[in-house]
Amino acid sequence: MKRFFAWGNRLHNGETSIPFVGKAKLWLTIAGIAVLLSVLVPLVAGFNFGIAFKGGSQFQVDHVTDTSAPKGEGIVNDVVSGSEPRLTPTSDTGVQIETSQLSDPEMQEVRDALVKGYDVKVEDVTSTFVGPEWGKDVTGKMVRALVIFVAIAMIVMALYFRTWKMSLAAIVGLVVVMIVTMGIYSVTGIEVTPEAVIGFLTVLSFSLYDTVVVFDKIRENTTRFKDKRTLKFSELVNLGVNQTTVRSINTTVVSVLPVASILFIGVIALKAGTLVDISLSLFIGMIVAATSTLFVASPLYALLRANEPAVRKQEEAVRELRLKNGTEDVPPVIHAEV
Repeated sequence: MKRFFAWGNRLHNGETSIPFVGKAKLWLTIAGIAVLLSVLVPLVAGFNFGIAFKGGSQFQVDHVTDTSAPKGEGIVNDVVSGSEPRLTPTSDTGVQIETSQLSDPEMQEVRDALVKGYDVKVEDVTSTFVGPEWGKDVTGKMVRALVIFVAIAMIVMALYFRTWKMSLAAIVGLVVVMIVTMGIYSVTGIEVTPEAVIGFLTVLSFSLYDTVVVFDKIRENTTRFKDKRTLKFSELVNLGVNQTTVRSINTTVVSVLPVASILFIGVIALKAGTLVDISLSLFIGMIVAATSTLFVASPLYALLRANEPAVRKQEEAVRELRLKNGTEDVPPVIHAEV
C-alpha cells in the first residue's frame, strides 16, 4: 500500500508519468477496435433480453426446500417441452421461473405441476404474463431516457467547462462506456433486464462524475497555458490526468467493492438471485467507465485542441526553449502543482 501511495505522489509531482496523451492514438485505436467489436458482436449474437423486453410467462414459487435450477426447470419441461424455462433463486426458500410465452391452459398446467413437484400449497405458486407490446414500450422509454440523459449531460458539461471540446470528449468517452458495456453483455450472454438498465444508467452518472473530476484538474493546469514555458499544452493535459489517476483508481475501487460484495456474497452465499442484474451491470460498467476516462476522454481532448493556433504556438515556444537550453524535447521534473 505504501508503494501505491508513493507511486501516486510521483505521478502528482511529475516525477513519473503515464503517457495518456503521448500515446493517445494508440489508446484511441484500441478503444475504436473495442467499440467496433462491441457493435459487430450484437449484430451476430444479439442480446439475451429478459422477459420484460421480449415477453413471456413468469412463475414465483415460495416455501420450497430445493432452489436448484434442474429441479424447477425439469418440472416445467415435463409439462411444456421447448418452453425454455430459466430458474432464478429469489431467496433460500423461493424461486422464480421464466418461460417463453405460454397459453392460459399451459400456464395452469405448469402451476399445478409446480405445486405438486415442490410439494407446496396452491397459494405459494403465483404466475404472471408479460406481453411483447409491454416490452416494446419499456424499450422505447429506455432509449428516450438515454437520449435525453446524453443531451442534457453534453449541454451541462459545455456550460460548466466553457468549451465544447471538453464536452465532446466527455460524451465520446460516455458513448464508449455504453457501447463496450453492451458488447460485453452480448458476448457473454448476460440477461438484459430493467434492473440491469437501471444499473447501466447509474454507471453513466458515475462515468460523468469521474470525467468531470479529471477534466477539472486538466482545466486548472491549462489555465493561461499561453504564458507557460515549462510544459507544453499536451504535457499539461497529461500531467492533469496523472495527478488524478490514483484518485480515479481509489474512487473506482471504493465503488466496486460493495457492488462486488453484493454480487459475489449476496448471490453465491445468500442465493439472492434478484440482485444479480443490477449489481453485475454496476460491476462491469464502473470498471469500463474508469478506463474510458483515463484512456479515451482525456487523450481525445488533447487531440481536439492540438491544431489550435494558440496551442501550436505555445508548444513550439516550449520546444525552442528546450533546444536553447540543451534539454531537447524532454520535459523537466515538476515538484509542485502547475
